Amino acid sequence: MKKIKPHLVFADKQGNIYDHPHLLMLVRRGKEWGLPYPGELIELPSESTFYLLPERQAVGLDPDTGKIEVLEEAPVAAFIAPGYTLSGHVVYTENHHAPKLPLFAYGALGYYKGKFYVAAQQVDTDKRQVFLGISKQKIIYGAQNLRKKLPNNRLIAHLTRCALTYGCPAAKNLALGRFEAPLPTAKTCNARCIGCISLQSKDSGFPATQKRINFTPSPKEIAEIILIHAKRVKKPIFSFGQGCEGEPLTGWKNILKAIKLAKKNLSKGTININTNGSFPEAMEPLAKAGLKSIRISLNSLRPHIYKAYYRPTYDFNKVIECIKEAKKNDLFVSLNYLFFPGFSDTEEELDSLISTIQDTKLDFIQMRNLNIDPLLYLNLYSNEKEKPSFGLKNFMLRIKKECPWIKFGYFNPYLG
Repeated sequence: MKKIKPHLVFADKQGNIYDHPHLLMLVRRGKEWGLPYPGELIELPSESTFYLLPERQAVGLDPDTGKIEVLEEAPVAAFIAPGYTLSGHVVYTENHHAPKLPLFAYGALGYYKGKFYVAAQQVDTDKRQVFLGISKQKIIYGAQNLRKKLPNNRLIAHLTRCALTYGCPAAKNLALGRFEAPLPTAKTCNARCIGCISLQSKDSGFPATQKRINFTPSPKEIAEIILIHAKRVKKPIFSFGQGCEGEPLTGWKNILKAIKLAKKNLSKGTININTNGSFPEAMEPLAKAGLKSIRISLNSLRPHIYKAYYRPTYDFNKVIECIKEAKKNDLFVSLNYLFFPGFSDTEEELDSLISTIQDTKLDFIQMRNLNIDPLLYLNLYSNEKEKPSFGLKNFMLRIKKECPWIKFGYFNPYLG
């Protein structure tokens, strides 16, 4: 493999981006700063985004002296395209009055011979959230067409607004009639995640990236969307549990009615729920009604780590019980594993994850990036003893070795 040494990327006050003529890029893994691992860097994928980090200073390594240097200019991070998992965050120092960063993932970025590089790995080749070559007008037309077909459906009105106002990829796919249809249903939640993207308190220091649904759609409204999407897509997926809602299983009986209603006229498709897995009692009735898969989100299988981020009102054991109940009822079980470089890829985290996989025989791991200010997340666990990390690639290889049936990806799979 060709060895590359990308230079540090930084930005001036006007937002112009430069590569440093001498300093090399560094990678943050937890509290550690270091050079990229061999083979860790990939060319920055298209549809990735640059972020300039305010009130912070870019940091690079002088290859001649081996010393770290701090610039006055701002660091630049990469918010990587879907289908890729970050293996390292951008390195920077910050001022005492630096604002908390919005809810994105801030990848380490470098520049080498005319190309940008990022510390990451591709985990899925699905083009589900790739919109290159698709005009905004086509999305607008699709959204307007759905409103015309279902003029009294409040959920359609909500989702088309998500597509056109917030640029939600799932909502845009619904408007375009492709891939996975989002089905948000829950106004409330039984957790208070630090990184919740639909509801933040005023004292959090950063805004939610989108508004939470403020009504409970009826079973009829939900079923109408399932059926109209099924007619337009060859391999449709219908997913409860979206970023613009709380916990869907808090209203699982309403979802149960919607599934039963839709199944009367549904001949194909995978019905899925994205959830925190806090209602194991819902698994059997939902499976009997037609649910095919469940995706459970978590940042750790260690209870005290999980609780510090999720701040749940339920017991962590409910999550494990839910996985077991889902498997007992022949559901396909995925983990939405919120990966944080330098924290997730440590021995204790890996051991707890592998132990759960072996105990429950779950099927799939979606390697998602934890969208949060890196220092804010690390401060949640300031009392944790720092552990050496072994990198994303080794993390996945070791899981596969111990649990050979496990598959990795980024999106909910179509199951038929």
